[in-house]
Amino acid sequence: MTDLNHAQAPDWISVPGDTIADRLDELGWTQKELAERLGYTTKHVSQLITGKAAITEDTALRLEHVLGSTARFWLEREAQYREALARQEELESLAAKKAWLKELPIQDMIRFGWIKRYYHKGQQVAECMNFFGVASIDAWRARYTRVGAAFRASPAFDRNGAAVGAWLRQAERQAATVDCATFDKRGFTQVLEEARALTNETEPEAFLPILSESCRRVGVALVLEPAPRGCPISGAAQWLGKNKAMIALSLRHKTNDHLWFSFFHEAGHITLHAKRLQFIDLDDGLDDEQEREADAFAQDHLIPPEALVELRGMLPSEAAVRAFAARVGIAPGIVVGRLQNEGLLPWSHLNKLKVRYVWPHEAR
Repeated sequence: MTDLNHAQAPDWISVPGDTIADRLDELGWTQKELAERLGYTTKHVSQLITGKAAITEDTALRLEHVLGSTARFWLEREAQYREALARQEELESLAAKKAWLKELPIQDMIRFGWIKRYYHKGQQVAECMNFFGVASIDAWRARYTRVGAAFRASPAFDRNGAAVGAWLRQAERQAATVDCATFDKRGFTQVLEEARALTNETEPEAFLPILSESCRRVGVALVLEPAPRGCPISGAAQWLGKNKAMIALSLRHKTNDHLWFSFFHEAGHITLHAKRLQFIDLDDGLDDEQEREADAFAQDHLIPPEALVELRGMLPSEAAVRAFAARVGIAPGIVVGRLQNEGLLPWSHLNKLKVRYVWPHEAR
């Protein structure tokens, strides 16, 4: 749609008849004379000029002979008018549905650059429909407030379904721009092994381009998007087609242990579970079989099972954690997180070994 950002929708539309009237003024003709030349009644010419009668193919050919310009010009002028008229009527209709905007995390969607701000309510509704890729609010409800079977089982969905739907849609939009190779399961397994070394990088600017490119080459689009308020999501995994998968991570991850566990957890869904399924994971996790399998997948890839005896038997000091992390090839903060989750270390201990991220939307 026409970008009228920060402006009211126009309350006027130029009918094709304005162009006909301008041409009559140039020629010094009356409507009666034009009617004679066209072979129409004066009433029909009057209706053409006021927009009450449409310019048909036959009329366009007659105007070409009498007033000049091509039949295509006159037909395009008519089509533009009818489109503008329909758009104005639609905006008036959409403005009546402005209550929908209150369901959406509009301010965050604007702040993150997902949509533009429009002061005309009809335009803002249209902008949001364009964002979600739906033609009606009913279509939005059917598609974006029923996502994630496991998530729908949580009471959080009733409170936050619209925010989750907005985040997921933005992740889909971003993933669609990633030109992936055909999915290669063996290659993805190798990428996950190489990703363990990337956990030692402390800056996202250092590891994210490498990780994203590695995933892209094996058919996985990796996207990171900030979560709007009311979106208690850590990540999502789904297939965008037979040969392209998506791993989406929210930027709710403040420390490296959370980010990397979420990445490997979503990778577990891609590796282990059916392509028809969609997984949307809450910050606090959900207790079902597939989530437990994805948790185990992440745990085993980050800290190999053969190293668990040593991990669980260590006296968790800073030196011991650093030494163990170096031996297994991962960041010390991930070891701290695992010890804390297993109850082997208080949540208040050794957190200085975790790397804390500041994402771009937080720095603005």
